[in-house]
Amino acid sequence: MTTEALTSAEYISHHLQNLTCGWGEGGFHCAHSAQEAKEMGFWAINVDTLGVSLVMGLLFLFLFSRVAKKATAGVPGGAQNFVEVMIEFIDNSVRGSFTGRNDMVAPLALTIFVWIFLMNLMDLVPIDYIPYAAQLMGISHFKLVPTTDPNATIGMAIGVFILVLFYSMKVKGIGGFIGELALHPFASFCLPVKFSLSPGNLLRILALIVLIPVNLILELVNLIAKPVSLALRLFGNMYAGEMIFILIALLPFYIQWTLSLPWAIFHILIITLQAFIFMTLTVVYLDMAHQKEH
Repeated sequence: MTTEALTSAEYISHHLQNLTCGWGEGGFHCAHSAQEAKEMGFWAINVDTLGVSLVMGLLFLFLFSRVAKKATAGVPGGAQNFVEVMIEFIDNSVRGSFTGRNDMVAPLALTIFVWIFLMNLMDLVPIDYIPYAAQLMGISHFKLVPTTDPNATIGMAIGVFILVLFYSMKVKGIGGFIGELALHPFASFCLPVKFSLSPGNLLRILALIVLIPVNLILELVNLIAKPVSLALRLFGNMYAGEMIFILIALLPFYIQWTLSLPWAIFHILIITLQAFIFMTLTVVYLDMAHQKEH
């Protein structure tokens, strides 16, 4: 795609718009502008985000299952060696962050790390290649990096949040989970040692009634902050990285290569770090869901 046909603002807007399809005037179709995509409403689909996410997920499954089927006890090949290093790295990370007993956590952590890394890796593809190829096929917009779409990061964060709620209730029981929300951090010391109408117990019960709403507000904010922080941290960092690539693409050709190569090399660290942070926080949140000592 050339920048001569578009102004700088139009160029940036074009590269930041998803291929959104949904129901609108004239039936089901794909939007040609941000306003048209907005008018499609909540049930519109970002086809590029879903498509690239699915391809990266299938690529992860294909590569790891292929290596698993051909694994040997002898001298490993390059692919097997890489997969073994990845599994050992994730296993050590989980052992350091997760104190409970759940055989699902380590595979989940591996899936999250590799899948998010592969989606982030799409940010290193030159910014104009895929949109230009899409235009040749009659597709007006195509955004290659799924993690720069808040719908994708929020969707993954909600999936983690559902797991946190499920294991919190499974390990602690529904009553224990509700008690954790209602009695921490302030009200647990107000519980009467035994039921009686003594002045001391009445004061404890009164303090408990007063503090339970405060605890619920604090704990619910803390609970909701977990998926919000997961989603926005990943989205914000990847969106900022993509924006810098777009701004570099607007510069003269000889300056583009001077800036884009160092930024791409530095960005390798960013995409790896963001995948690791999302994975680590997921493990930490699941570990908190499995703790029932208090």
